[in-house]
Amino acid sequence: MQNILGDKMHKLSNQDYAKMVDAATPHGKNFINYFYAFLFGGIICAVGQGFFDLYAFLGLEEKVIKMAVPVTLVFISAVLTYFRVYHKIAKLAGAGTLVPITGFANAIVSPAMEYKTEGFILGSCVKMFDIAGPVLTFATICGFIYGIFVYILGI
Repeated sequence: MQNILGDKMHKLSNQDYAKMVDAATPHGKNFINYFYAFLFGGIICAVGQGFFDLYAFLGLEEKVIKMAVPVTLVFISAVLTYFRVYHKIAKLAGAGTLVPITGFANAIVSPAMEYKTEGFILGSCVKMFDIAGPVLTFATICGFIYGIFVYILGI
């Protein structure tokens, strides 16, 4: 049976293949991408600090503030994802929006919205953890194993 690419595949040198890959690979403007990631990641952190200061001003205890700030950022991210604003920001900011905790909310809400036409239970609820589910499972298992070692070693 003949190869789909024909006999040319057998005659292609490593250098020619590297040239084809280089031509097909999109080359971004790395500096500007880094700048936007840094800028938007910094903005997210500054907004988080702003909520921290606001909650402190309102008289909340520091222990409560440390829980309220991530919840607030996740909520805002989920709302922005629902209104399809977060995707536009993430397209420009790249990893600046995907790495912080706001990216986690986006990873949960996006699949839930995508599959809502299949119903609440079999659509949104089931597909909600398609992206973040394996990460959560891995983190839970690692935390459990770490806890066992800490308990055994008595640290």
